[in-house]
Amino acid sequence: MEIEHKLGDFIPGEPLPARSEHGSIESVLSDNRSVHIIDDIPEKKRIEDELNERVETLLLEKVDTGDKLAIFQLAQFYFEQEDYKRALIYFERIKDTDPQAQFQLGVMYHDGLGTSADHKRGYEFMLQVANNLHPSNQHLIHAAQYNIGRAHFEGCGVKQSDEEAEKWWLLAANDGHPKASIKAQTALGMYYCREESLDLKKALFWHSEATGNGSLESQGALGVMYELGQGCRKNSDSAFECLKEASERGNVYAMGNLASHYYSKKLYTKAAETAARVSQFTDVAGISKETDCLPLFIAKGIAIGSFYYARCLHLGHGVQKDKELAQKYYSQAFQFDGSTTQMLQNMVTHGKI
Repeated sequence: MEIEHKLGDFIPGEPLPARSEHGSIESVLSDNRSVHIIDDIPEKKRIEDELNERVETLLLEKVDTGDKLAIFQLAQFYFEQEDYKRALIYFERIKDTDPQAQFQLGVMYHDGLGTSADHKRGYEFMLQVANNLHPSNQHLIHAAQYNIGRAHFEGCGVKQSDEEAEKWWLLAANDGHPKASIKAQTALGMYYCREESLDLKKALFWHSEATGNGSLESQGALGVMYELGQGCRKNSDSAFECLKEASERGNVYAMGNLASHYYSKKLYTKAAETAARVSQFTDVAGISKETDCLPLFIAKGIAIGSFYYARCLHLGHGVQKDKELAQKYYSQAFQFDGSTTQMLQNMVTHGKI
């Protein structure tokens, strides 16, 4: 395994971590609203538009009175509506005093939301947040530290440095605390699986911590480590438990490796069924967005699943033999990840599959 060398987005679009001092957009509305179930989609849209208009009007009125909390809420409202230019205007108004505004500006300048991308400025805003140790800022610090680590790892807005990336991710991961950055915990698991920074015991530790805190990406990686004995003794039962649960949660990499696990146990019907399901996936970007898993490993999972489905078809294991269809899925495996498929083919050649 290796970490994906593509920075992608900083943490938001995820919802901003909760902060009671700021409340939420809904808090400016009356609590006496009744809830109706509406099946008509155009009617739903009309009601939603009316509600958004009320929210905007109320917030603008509060902003006119100089309410700084309302300024943040209005900016966040525009951000969530993807009206990034207006969001930027209002976040900028409180950038010197509001760490949440600084965080969102870091995101917006990095990703070019409502403005031209400026990675250096995005990095500087994240650094401001990370260095603000006021207790009211605690909910943002680990997220900012994770983003700073990613920036250093990619050399995005700052000089590339594996050492700095590791340092910031360790701060963000906070010894595996569940309220720290789970993304940083997973990133460290991936980081220590890289050839350049290889330490499989540390990788196992961080993937274990992240899995315990809910990381779907790490759960699949942990299953593979147990299966192969990486950083630990081989443990087929633990591998199966991780791979099965991660597969049920939508981790395609885990699904491909679960098919491999079944095949190695000569459970060919289950292997063929699992591999066939994985081999039908094609939308790597869409799956990545839905599951928050790295595209690199989604593609690997599809390749592994396609290969094992082809193998089952080729030999008639758990499915009717069909060499012509098998060739189709061998080819598909190479299309999604040639190096992984070649490795599997070499294992076949040496009698290991």
